[in-house]
Amino acid sequence: MSFIKIFIYRTKNGRVPFSKWKDSLDEKTRAIVRTRLDRVRLGNFGDSKRIKDGNGIWELRISYGPGYRIYFGKMKTTLVILLVGGNKGSQKRDIEKAKQYWLETEESFHE
Repeated sequence: MSFIKIFIYRTKNGRVPFSKWKDSLDEKTRAIVRTRLDRVRLGNFGDSKRIKDGNGIWELRISYGPGYRIYFGKMKTTLVILLVGGNKGSQKRDIEKAKQYWLETEESFHE
């Protein structure tokens, strides 16, 4: 069995948007997010979809609380890069940020 490697995106100025979001969650929600990411490492993405017109961005949906979302990009079949997290209420803004971060990530991988 091959595992999926998960990396967390870091901006050029050193900020880590996904970690900032995750750290703002209460303990129970952080545990739910951790469990979900453990399943992703095993290749089980569960409730997820590719964002239409998202330039390669994917969304993991977590059916808990306000409808948490984790936005990520995939490189090949064994690498996931976590970009940003949010909830249903911040979805449009989060997707725009994720698209920007993913573009920066792709550019740095092709340099």
